[in-house]
Amino acid sequence: MPVKVAEPARSAPRRLRGVSDPTPGPAAPSDPAAPTTLKVLVYSDDALTRQQVILALGRRVHPDLPELSYVEVATEPVVIATMDAGGIGLAILDGEAAPAGGMGVAKQLKDEIYRCPPLLVLTGRPQDAWLATWSRADAAVPHPLDPIQLAQAVTGLLRAEAPTPS
Repeated sequence: MPVKVAEPARSAPRRLRGVSDPTPGPAAPSDPAAPTTLKVLVYSDDALTRQQVILALGRRVHPDLPELSYVEVATEPVVIATMDAGGIGLAILDGEAAPAGGMGVAKQLKDEIYRCPPLLVLTGRPQDAWLATWSRADAAVPHPLDPIQLAQAVTGLLRAEAPTPS
């Protein structure tokens, strides 16, 4: 006879911008229609870099946050079109991408998109953090990618975007 293991009670995920939610308005914590996935745009002209980001973050970066789904993008025009369309909760942009680097794309997104979702830029080296500041990115992580540092940065950004309970 199979034994059923009781799962521990989990708190409902917080509502985040860019989270897929079929119902309008804020979701109550016990609402079954509460958001379950957060779309993350990953931009790099290098498929290996995109895979490293996705593997480092996995499906759920933290138990308190919703599951992640990824939109992989290799060109700047597609980044702009995807971000303009909405529905993205976080964008991770490769500062070393060519011909359009992630820092320039980040600056353009922050200048052109009202209530732009958080942006994380992957810099070529730690000393390039000042360029990420110029681009108005919300966070920066240097190459080579450290999965723990990337996960901490993403968790910090997503928690900062979550509304506080009233």
